[in-house]
Amino acid sequence: MEYPSDAPAGGQRLQILVVDDEANIRRTLAVCLETEGHHVVGVSNIADAMAEAARRSFDLAFIDLRLGTDDGLDLIPALQSKSPWLKIIVITAYASIDTAVEAIRRGAADYIPKPFTPAQISLAVRKVFEMRSLEQKVAALQEDLGQEHPEVDFSSSNPRMKKAVDMARQAASSEATILIRGESGTGKTILARAIHGWSRRAAKAFRMVSCPSFSSELLESELFGHIKGAFTGAIRDNPGRIAASEGGTLFLDEISDLPLALQPKLLRFVQDKEYERVGDNVTRKADVRLLTATNIDLESAVREGRFREDLFYRLNVIQVEIPPLRERLEDLARLATGLLTFHVRRNHRSFLVFSDEALSVFREYLWPVNVRELSNVIERAVILCHGERIGPELLPPRLTPADACHQIGDPVSLEKVEEQHIRRVLASARSLQEAAKVLGIDQATLWRRRKKYGI
Repeated sequence: MEYPSDAPAGGQRLQILVVDDEANIRRTLAVCLETEGHHVVGVSNIADAMAEAARRSFDLAFIDLRLGTDDGLDLIPALQSKSPWLKIIVITAYASIDTAVEAIRRGAADYIPKPFTPAQISLAVRKVFEMRSLEQKVAALQEDLGQEHPEVDFSSSNPRMKKAVDMARQAASSEATILIRGESGTGKTILARAIHGWSRRAAKAFRMVSCPSFSSELLESELFGHIKGAFTGAIRDNPGRIAASEGGTLFLDEISDLPLALQPKLLRFVQDKEYERVGDNVTRKADVRLLTATNIDLESAVREGRFREDLFYRLNVIQVEIPPLRERLEDLARLATGLLTFHVRRNHRSFLVFSDEALSVFREYLWPVNVRELSNVIERAVILCHGERIGPELLPPRLTPADACHQIGDPVSLEKVEEQHIRRVLASARSLQEAAKVLGIDQATLWRRRKKYGI
């Protein structure tokens, strides 16, 4: 028997469950599907099917209509209650219009009579693959709804930035974990999305978790999920971001803020792709690629006992470092022009350009919050501009050279001196931790000062 050798579009691999009480059928389907690059798990009964569905996430299930004394149709709603995205194809030697209609009514995506050919199976799988890809794209669009992003341009005249982008592109095609390093606002999240888009997982989900945004307990639930009743307020099951990223990429931003208690659990997932939901003892598996980012010196965190050394080396297989904006000023005019185009369109304005004086101010400023700050400054100028040209008068006072050069003893408030000093220290420090140490304050106080001064 010959099997189709062409894999699904984009080379994507599906996780497929085969439920049939005939061993020969399970073997035939496994050979046909594995030849196309899919991962197949075969079982003979409903109990084993439910057990496998509890342990891992499947994209597709082939279910025989008759499983000994059990009815395969009863398995359809049971499986989909655990995995609402699961597509089901019913296979049977007792094909009839009535059973086909009933299978579709209960949630099956397709219905194939026995005996079937490899070409029929291949076509059915392709249809499911296209359906899952479309659903995941819709889910990604819904997640981004209302969040407009500037068009990303990774071209650069700066050698360090070019090296970072080249390394990211090269590593994207692998399955290696990637640690993206850089100051706040340099574009670590944008690069993580690009790495996913350049990878073989691009058609699958991209999910993001910001580690500082959650308490330790909520972060565990957000990552690994929880079952109903696991803790106060857990009124329904939550599959978690890992399960939601099945086949795709999970990006953990500011990984240095991952609590120590959660680090062994993440290490286990990185090593074995296994985890448990909060309140559940069922071990689950997931095919998810991990990307992480940090704006601090993780090696120092390891030495100080705040970050596990073994987890650090597991995450730091490939390290990509994005230089701060002040160290790649040759890219500044191009970045500013691209952001101006974005904010003009977003705010429904007519054509605008920067004056030479405004660009000169940009080049003189240290940009402590990098591209994020540049974007905010340009958005403000677009909103305030009444003509066709953005000049220095439309830029925040902190950017102008006269305002940036106050000396001790000048007739300015202590608050203004403090703001400028914090900005300069942030611009020269390698991390927020280092800046707080130079300033003689803790990171929480520095965070409050940055919020106060809009840094």
